Amino acid sequence: MTVSSEAAEARQPASVQEPIRRFALLGNPNTGKTTLFNRLCGLRAKTANYPGVTADARVGRLELGGVGVIELTDLPGLYSLDLELPEAEFCRDAIAGRVSRCGEPHALLAIADASNLRRNLALVLEVIALGKPTVIALNMIDEAERRALRIDVTDLERRLGCPVVAINARNGSGIGGLLSAVKTLATAPTLPSIQVPVSEDDRSELVEELVSAVTTRDESVRPKGRVTDWLDRVFVHPVLGMGVFAAVMSALFMVIFILAQHPMGWIESAFSWLGGAVSSVVSEGVGRDFLVDGVIGGVAGTVVFLPQICLLFFLLSILEDTGYLARAAFLADGVLRRFGLPGTAFVPLLSSHACALPGIMSARLIPDPRERLATILVAPFMSCSARIPVYVLLITLLFPGGGWRAGLAFVGCYVLGAVVALLTAILVRRTVLTGGSKALLIELPSYKLPSLRNALLTTWDKGTLFLRNAGTVILTICIVLWALSAFPRSDAPPEVATLREASAVAASEGRDQVSAELSVAAGRLENRAALRYSIAGRIGVAAEPVFAPLGYDWQVSIAVLTSFAAREVFVSTMLVMLGLEEDGDVENPGLVRRVRDAERDDGSPVFAPATTGSLLVFYVLAMQCLPTLAVTRRAAGGWKWALIQLFYMTAVAYVAAWVTFLIASQFI
Repeated sequence: MTVSSEAAEARQPASVQEPIRRFALLGNPNTGKTTLFNRLCGLRAKTANYPGVTADARVGRLELGGVGVIELTDLPGLYSLDLELPEAEFCRDAIAGRVSRCGEPHALLAIADASNLRRNLALVLEVIALGKPTVIALNMIDEAERRALRIDVTDLERRLGCPVVAINARNGSGIGGLLSAVKTLATAPTLPSIQVPVSEDDRSELVEELVSAVTTRDESVRPKGRVTDWLDRVFVHPVLGMGVFAAVMSALFMVIFILAQHPMGWIESAFSWLGGAVSSVVSEGVGRDFLVDGVIGGVAGTVVFLPQICLLFFLLSILEDTGYLARAAFLADGVLRRFGLPGTAFVPLLSSHACALPGIMSARLIPDPRERLATILVAPFMSCSARIPVYVLLITLLFPGGGWRAGLAFVGCYVLGAVVALLTAILVRRTVLTGGSKALLIELPSYKLPSLRNALLTTWDKGTLFLRNAGTVILTICIVLWALSAFPRSDAPPEVATLREASAVAASEGRDQVSAELSVAAGRLENRAALRYSIAGRIGVAAEPVFAPLGYDWQVSIAVLTSFAAREVFVSTMLVMLGLEEDGDVENPGLVRRVRDAERDDGSPVFAPATTGSLLVFYVLAMQCLPTLAVTRRAAGGWKWALIQLFYMTAVAYVAAWVTFLIASQFI
């Protein structure tokens, strides 16, 4: 067999004796790469979104005694560096040091699935051919043993000419040996001694030779596959599989809604206490109003929904770790192609349930430009995590007792968004983006027990990202909204003085309950008059005729308009709009009660059932995220499609909300 090392020599570092401080982690999808990265770096990792590329890379740090800090970059999973796909191009550029803010790695850490060595060694050989110091992590060694496979790790290391360490990234087995190999390579870097063939056919022969030499099967042990085979027959069945998928998703969202109630109450109480503490030490005036109502109240209205967001990502991570989500993608392929979308659109659409931004970016991995554009256009219809605070508030207003009805309504929001996305997809694919769709080719990973550590780290990453957003964008919007709603100042209406005098008389006569009720009424009347006189109130009054057919008054109109910057600020906006004071209420009502008790100018409730249902439908379907529009512009190649997306989604949301209000007004 003819081999050549010219490619490796061409990429060889100028001096391999220099200290290694930067490693890049590469591997096939479903090899436990993220699990290993989390095991090595944990909370010291961060996700880096590199501008102008279609993939993400996570950067972490690990400290090794005698070496110091090593930076580890987790590159996207891929099957080959030679493929003309965005993830492969990104990995090639990152390894060559051509990606901004991502320095060229000094060495490579390749991870391979021990239970599928034949497929994984193809990429391992490509990594070795890059001509950099390399260490191989042979992961899932327990799964290989469960399948009665025995791998001679020492012989494989000798044949590859670089360190090979058998590990189980899930439980940490072998991690110490892997760190020792990394430390050795960092202090005394050496290049792999194997000469990798340039020809793909020759590399395939070498893979077969390696697998045959180092792998044996214990015929006395029967591989355990009966249960997993049965599960696959159920999970990917066109009828049973869809039923299982619907049941799993319904249970997931019900659990989120039910379990998050208590931590939500704790967070709300904490912010209420903080607001009271600030009020007690800061003198009355604009400064106190700014701190209590603009800052604390505004952020509280969003942070209170952190439990739902964390639970969502935690449960999705658990499902992905078990291998179930890959089965769901395979099952969805047949459904998506009926609506003109490729099977590869499943991942972008599923990702959009967390956030439309990574969903749209990952849609660029779809090769066909028409299929890719169609996926980009419909991705924001999927209910993202930013909608969760709005869903929770409005569903709680509709179903105060919570329970199964609230859970079904929550699921219904996701179903409605998905259905409209599919209908929109078939519309655009049969009009402006005509063409067929290709079948999905996907590898189904083995079933595994989920990693609690991975799920918690994912939850931590997403939760902290949400809090950073609440502390920057949302806080800024809240402060601006508070200023618009607080200025210019106006004198209280004459009726306020009358109510306060009546309250004082009732208090002097010992009728404390009546006095408190009159004081609350006076505070609400004063707040409503001040808000209507403010800049925000005038904007809302001007916009009210536009939203009146949907059942919205001027106060809700303000919240809807501000939500076009970021939909999650709806809750914060309503708090700023309705909570300029505590209104003297000795009970210090919580978020939901404050919103439920809000009144229009005529004394009717702001959030009547028909209005609340209309709002819920509007927020399911409307495009209310400026960053999403910016990403669409970049992914679609201009503002044309971004503006079409904005106006189309807004029109669909308006019509659907109008129909909902008309129907609900008749039956509720």
